[in-house]
Amino acid sequence: MTKRFEDKVVAVTGGSEGIGLATAKLFAAEGARVYVTGRRPDKLDQAVREIGNGAVGVSGDAANLGDLDRLYARIHDDHGRLDVLFANAGIASTEAKPLGLIEEEDFDWIFNLNVRGLLFTVQKALPLMSPGGAIVLNGSVAGVKGFPGQSLYNASKAAVRSFARSWTADLKDRRIRVNVVAPGGTETRLMRDYLEARPGMEDALKQMLPLGRLGEPDEVGRAVLFLASAESNYIAGIELFVDGGSVAV
Repeated sequence: MTKRFEDKVVAVTGGSEGIGLATAKLFAAEGARVYVTGRRPDKLDQAVREIGNGAVGVSGDAANLGDLDRLYARIHDDHGRLDVLFANAGIASTEAKPLGLIEEEDFDWIFNLNVRGLLFTVQKALPLMSPGGAIVLNGSVAGVKGFPGQSLYNASKAAVRSFARSWTADLKDRRIRVNVVAPGGTETRLMRDYLEARPGMEDALKQMLPLGRLGEPDEVGRAVLFLASAESNYIAGIELFVDGGSVAV
């Protein structure tokens, strides 16, 4: 196996399960010193054991600014720098809320983590980011689709896409690249909860996908590693769909 991230310092928010955990394990396998966050200490401890290679878990919520400060303080104390940030933490509702039924708390719940939390996850990392470092944001095909009853989630992921464009311009003098990985239907707990709440949706979804199946977390993770590696040095501000062709076809 290649060691593209030998001794690189990498932070992954929401790294205790799903895409975040799969990506953290891939980083560690390629030599990175990985820091992961999660809200449940028991799941976070298990994730750290799975990641290996000296991974460190910092319990906390990416929407809580104090928790973000603790994450970056730990990285500062241990290494004094951060080479790669995967801002992965996010939420989605399994309940459809079409326009007309949206409550104030629905908006606050989605945007507090997916938009506000992501913004401060990146901003608070900047003092530690190495020149030439890489930031990868976790978006979604929902950012360019009009999934019914999911307008809040769709809009929150469209904001992620916009952030990458603006921050690429903001950080160009520091040679820090910002890109988005945009998964489609991926076999995670969140996706499984969504599908189980809608009988028949999984079969319908697979029929819509040119590759005919849901993606695996590792497949998204490998795209994240590409965007974070020197192999993508001339790629900035893009949205890379890892979606079985659902957007393009």
